[in-house]
Amino acid sequence: MSSIIQLLPDHVANQIAAGEVVQRPASVVKELLENAVDARATDIKLIIKDAGKSLVQVIDNGLGMSVTDARLCFERHATSKIRQAEDLFSLHTKGFRGEALASIAAIAHVEMKTKQDQEELGTHIIIEGSKFVSQDVAVLPKGTSFAVKNLFFNIPARRNFLKSDVVEYRHIVDEFQRVALAHANIHFTFYHNGSEMFNLPPSNFRQRIVNIFSGKTNEKLVPVQEETEIVAIKGFVSKPEFAKKSRGEQFFFVNDRFIKSGYLHNAIMNAYEGLLKDGAQPSYFLYLNVPPNTIDINIHPTKTEIKFDDEQALYAILRSAVKHSLGQFNVAPVLDFDRDANLDTPYHYKNLEGATPTIQVDGNYNPFSEDVPNKGPKSDYYGNRKPDANSEGYRYEPVKQTASWESLYVGLKHDTDTITENGGFHFESEEATASLFNENDVEKAVNKTYQIHKKYIVNPIKSGMVIVDQQRAHQRVLYEQFLTNMTLHHASSQQLLFPLHLYFSTSEMELIAELQLALVNTGFVFEETNDDSVVISGLPVNIAESEVPKVLEQLLSDLQDGIPESSFSQNDTIAKSMAKSLSIKTGTYLTEKEQENLVNGLFACKEPNVSPFQKPTFITMRVEDLDKKFTI
Repeated sequence: MSSIIQLLPDHVANQIAAGEVVQRPASVVKELLENAVDARATDIKLIIKDAGKSLVQVIDNGLGMSVTDARLCFERHATSKIRQAEDLFSLHTKGFRGEALASIAAIAHVEMKTKQDQEELGTHIIIEGSKFVSQDVAVLPKGTSFAVKNLFFNIPARRNFLKSDVVEYRHIVDEFQRVALAHANIHFTFYHNGSEMFNLPPSNFRQRIVNIFSGKTNEKLVPVQEETEIVAIKGFVSKPEFAKKSRGEQFFFVNDRFIKSGYLHNAIMNAYEGLLKDGAQPSYFLYLNVPPNTIDINIHPTKTEIKFDDEQALYAILRSAVKHSLGQFNVAPVLDFDRDANLDTPYHYKNLEGATPTIQVDGNYNPFSEDVPNKGPKSDYYGNRKPDANSEGYRYEPVKQTASWESLYVGLKHDTDTITENGGFHFESEEATASLFNENDVEKAVNKTYQIHKKYIVNPIKSGMVIVDQQRAHQRVLYEQFLTNMTLHHASSQQLLFPLHLYFSTSEMELIAELQLALVNTGFVFEETNDDSVVISGLPVNIAESEVPKVLEQLLSDLQDGIPESSFSQNDTIAKSMAKSLSIKTGTYLTEKEQENLVNGLFACKEPNVSPFQKPTFITMRVEDLDKKFTI
């Protein structure tokens, strides 16, 4: 019987390995940027086209590679970072597995140019699908340039699974931001389709955060710093009032490597306990330095998950450090309820010594002297102005006040006579009826609505009663209103007396630019759009000015996974998001008129049975169902 098990060819094995390392263009960006950082580059350029599908190029001014290293770096398990297994627990660099370049070369066209500083000539290599096409000597600047073209050209099935350019571009921006935040001392530039998206000069951590996430980020940050034997923590967290719906601005860096950790995230959320609204997420940028031998990085293909030796101690230290910073900068409430913030010592007076107060005494002052120093006008006991003490004919005479209480009774006699002439007071008499309720009252009682627990609206009908979920019903009403306005382009706007300035990060501004036309159709009027802010001068009629930040924030949160390509899907997503933000929430008291309007608006909709999120808006309970409840 012939053998069944066979060894895979090298090119097939490389393609399978590439599935672990290269999932999308952002994976290539991550690997190439980390290699440039490991090469001790001080200037790194990232150039992409068509969201990385056509081109991903990283140019650095690092150490470069020799001719032998340039050829060997594309072999599997070839790395300069480790020599033996023990080195895995003492890593100070990024890429160490030796599979990244081999995997990328297996599924793309790769062109590499590299030169070391002490060499006169560099090396130019072209690879297509793991096959070396050419290797030449070339005149090149110091450093390395990797150009990855036509990603997944030989795996059409994998290429078809890629998302739209907008989604893939956002993933690339995320990877770029993670590397740039971890290395603030390196100059990063980012170009997409020929346009400069980021230009981040070398700076400190705080300035790097501000440069990436717009200028208004600076006022949101609260510094965190703590140093122990287990871990050294530094970084920033946001003030509670700037918390967002999304988790886009949450970064953990361990030994300058971005990681994801739900356990450490829970420590941050515990530190904010009692300071955040439901569903709100704080922003944080925290850098943790731990001994390399206390962590295991090699537990995940993308190296974004790390195993710590003592997670519980790290959890407690991180939670305490964040909580201490929030309290130190008066972000968290204090226990002294009678404390007056106006009595706090200003920072520039903190170390100053108190000055001895001086007392000025007028030795010539005599209270019994006839010459009174104060020559200003005086008032008597009743507030009347009197002449000065030195004026002629001055003497103290209290002014007599004339009582004017008689004026209170002027005209009273005339009114009394009128009442007497008319024969006294007359009261309206109520008409007696034979029945307890008249027909009009009974009809009103039948049509009356009732609110239960500030959540449900009960409306009696002939066959029984209808119980309406007020939040879902209002979502359906708003959803159809917004969708109609965006489809027919006849939304009305209310002009603002003072334009509204809102600030967003670079990635959020790109989303708003994509959605601007659809938002205009709902009633928004954009007066100005900048790199990190928008100026809104008009709003839809049913949106208050104070609700605009919440509406746009919810919309950006809902579109984190990408904007639908078709216009109808875009309108549908925007209408759902705005309806969710503006709908009446559970726990809101409604007047009888508001209840009736909501019920009437719901049943005037095209699909009143379900909310925009396919949940029932009301149930009907018949009289027969109630009778069964009372049946013994």
